[in-house]
Amino acid sequence: MTPSIVDLSVAVHDGHCRWAIERVLARSYEAGDTHQATQMTMSFHSFTHMDSPKHFDRDGFTTTEITPEMTIGPAAVIDLPGESNRAITAADMDASGADVYPDDIAILRTKWDQQRSVKELNFWTNAPYLEADACRWLYDKGIKAIAYDFPQDYCIRDYATGARMPEWKENTSHIELLLKGVIMFEYLCNMGAIQSKRPLFVGLPIKVEDSDGAPARCVVFDQEQPAPV
Repeated sequence: MTPSIVDLSVAVHDGHCRWAIERVLARSYEAGDTHQATQMTMSFHSFTHMDSPKHFDRDGFTTTEITPEMTIGPAAVIDLPGESNRAITAADMDASGADVYPDDIAILRTKWDQQRSVKELNFWTNAPYLEADACRWLYDKGIKAIAYDFPQDYCIRDYATGARMPEWKENTSHIELLLKGVIMFEYLCNMGAIQSKRPLFVGLPIKVEDSDGAPARCVVFDQEQPAPV
């Protein structure tokens, strides 16, 4: 049976509370052109996107070194508490009961997007977040990539509001996972639609050379994948 495909990507849109985009028609029918062509300027770290280690490490590897084998594969869905301002710990990872194997892609599901809209500031300022021990729990499992449906570092709320520039050491998941080679997909949505405990995750960043990240389309093929033997 053909598996259903669940789209986990936040649509790029105008008027977001955190990210400004500039979208213009370089060619338009109204201007008398024979075709329409849109051009857009936006941060590579807005909406659903992938981080490379270069994002937080001057000497880290870039998107050039990230292959599809590193961003596509069997995934472990880990259900976690989605309460407002909830610190997610290693104990929560244990309590999830998820089976996580080496080279899995971890899908961290809080369903936070069902409680707050990603378009609103309170999505960012009241979200659950990861403690360092939770990140280390994941790293010790040997995952190759990770995807979140919530702003996973506490300090992201300060980036969102512009209240202050967080110190480097406050970017917990980036330090504990990204800098150790775990590829990160941030700001996903619609994880509540996933039925499988172990679907096939497909993360496809735009193929941009030598970058610290790239916009991405992320989906799962919602069919149970075999556990490694």
